[in-house]
Amino acid sequence: MAGKSLDHDDAIAEINIVPFVDIILVVLIIFMVTTPLIMKPSINVNLPKAASGEESAPSKLNITITKTGELMLNGNPSSTEKIHDYSKMLVSKSSDAQAIISADKVVSHGMVVSIIDAVKSAGIKKFAITIDKK
Repeated sequence: MAGKSLDHDDAIAEINIVPFVDIILVVLIIFMVTTPLIMKPSINVNLPKAASGEESAPSKLNITITKTGELMLNGNPSSTEKIHDYSKMLVSKSSDAQAIISADKVVSHGMVVSIIDAVKSAGIKKFAITIDKK
């Protein structure tokens, strides 16, 4: 602080911003480290890869088939019958409901087709199959 006289007993009226910046940087680093842990999906599905694909709109009917064949409806354990019933309920509320199906790449084709059949027989006309882009 060149040019200032230190002879006066005046109160320091300047804000020292260095400690504030240090604290903000530490908080930023904490968020950067913890965000991937928080955002990690709770259901691990190894999706098939494809070069072509489009973004789909968010849906209230998200079906996941794990590599062990376990069915999940919106993140909760389910069955084909529950998926069918939930699909019917969604169609009764909105005729343009959409289903998003995420299946592990080792799941049999027959399992995916049976889920598609359960959803379409409930009245859902649009569905999307989730992939990982190459």
